[in-house]
Amino acid sequence: MALTGRAALLAALGSIPVGILEPGWTGILAVNGPLALACACDYALAAPVRRLRLTRSGDTSARLGDTADVTLTITNPSRRPLRARIRDAWPPSSWQPGTEIDASRHLLTVPPGEQRRVTTRLRPTRRGDRHADRVTIRSYGPLGLVSRQGAHRVPWTVRVLPPFTSRKHLPAKLARLRELDGRTSVLTRGEGTEFDSLREYVPGDDTRSIDWRATARQSAVAVRTWRPERDRHILLVLDTGRTSAGRVDDAPRLDASMDAALLLAALASRAGDRVALLAYDRRVRALVQGRAAGDVLPSLVHAMATLEPELVETNARGLTATALRTAPRRSLIVLLTTLDAAPVEQGLLPVLPQLTQRHTVLVASVADPHIARMAQARGNTEAVYEAAAAAQAESERRRTAEQLRRHGVTVVDATPEDLAPALADAYLALKSAGRL
Repeated sequence: MALTGRAALLAALGSIPVGILEPGWTGILAVNGPLALACACDYALAAPVRRLRLTRSGDTSARLGDTADVTLTITNPSRRPLRARIRDAWPPSSWQPGTEIDASRHLLTVPPGEQRRVTTRLRPTRRGDRHADRVTIRSYGPLGLVSRQGAHRVPWTVRVLPPFTSRKHLPAKLARLRELDGRTSVLTRGEGTEFDSLREYVPGDDTRSIDWRATARQSAVAVRTWRPERDRHILLVLDTGRTSAGRVDDAPRLDASMDAALLLAALASRAGDRVALLAYDRRVRALVQGRAAGDVLPSLVHAMATLEPELVETNARGLTATALRTAPRRSLIVLLTTLDAAPVEQGLLPVLPQLTQRHTVLVASVADPHIARMAQARGNTEAVYEAAAAAQAESERRRTAEQLRRHGVTVVDATPEDLAPALADAYLALKSAGRL
């Protein structure tokens, strides 16, 4: 039992010595006069907290930056009405800073034998799983002089998914894809290895494309036309080692890599390609494969939700071996990693031939726009030194990218805002050139 501020004020006005019994104390503190009787009656009429039944319902996932509503249902089985203040506690990253008090606290009245619902609106600030903490309930008597307090654990988890901000580029990339596939008025038949249709033979056509069975059924010579093959295999490899933890524009490089991977996955699945995901540093952090086209994007989003950079050096040999096991047939391997000289020259380059021998390899990396701004800075001695350092860093990245290109690797190096569309364009260019 705890005395409220109202009871303490009344005691002070009446010059009555009153003690406040803190939670966990034992025994009874003596009070005198009518206030003691009022407090005892108020306590007896307050609904018991322990007997309340609590359940949850609502959202189980939300994109980063969006809201999630979680409803708490309180059932009062007692014969006394419940007049309560409720605190629905969640981790601090479940709300925007400064909004937790208003979002997590509720006033509620539940008549005897009935139930009421309160909704807690979360706005998470980080990816991953957010687990509900305890629900603390303070039950007041009708006079508001004393209260009963207790806590209930009502488990619930909200998974915070990547925001996928690059989806705004998807319509434009799909329009270009339709042009490549011949599903718009711009048709590019005659290339590729997948059968498209039959047409009448014209001089200059490859005689190996003549369909003799179709020719026998009609009076004209029929030839087959082809289009670029669909059902290609694409393996997205996320490097989750220490370099992915570097922050660019106040967000980890890993977040920009995931956003680019999601746009490419959405585009490739619409193109009929089979998409798989591997997240690796020194061990497998996530693996998604064998999903149908309609399930690819949801599966990737949920797998990426809990990924965090690991402060360890990526094992390039282990990554290569795992990628080769995951992609047993010829595939496009998209490696989202760093272009820093040391990790590439000491880790990736020695094992790169194992990948390029069997697969088409594309390396995508997040560039820091602050370095480009530093390279243009002038005006004082400090700015000139910064510009020189930035120019040296850019030169090293270009040299590293050139080393990869000499091994037949396609390289995409772009800022976080430009990486996703640039990676999608590189995929479409490979598709257009028939390299997939």
